[in-house]
Amino acid sequence: MTIPVDLKYTKEHEWVRIEGEIAEGGTATCGISDHAQEALGDIVFVELPEIGRIITVGEAFAVVESVKAVSDVYAVVAGEVVEVNEALEAEPEKVNTDCYGGGWIAKIKMSGDTVELLDEAAYTTFLEE
Repeated sequence: MTIPVDLKYTKEHEWVRIEGEIAEGGTATCGISDHAQEALGDIVFVELPEIGRIITVGEAFAVVESVKAVSDVYAVVAGEVVEVNEALEAEPEKVNTDCYGGGWIAKIKMSGDTVELLDEAAYTTFLEE
């Protein structure tokens, strides 16, 4: 299982790459972790949020459907959805093959609130518990 050190994670197995300052409208690229995609199995559909949607921390803003289950993706930051990974509409399996790269789900212009974020070491420890 891969856990990049340059990302932050949640206990619900989302990841976020923060560019800029949270309080000053930086951008957060979000997706699900390698652990999550592995647990879900083969991803067959990703329901992306609408561009322009305002989301709050902890809100379900996307859905990932696999052959095993349907799972909500929760917002790790508050803000406005400014970009979605439209490639996932035709190739949802990118979440399985490259969850931290081509399998990202959405980019959010942050408004300042976040959930508790874990660094790579803390997330690894959480997974081992």
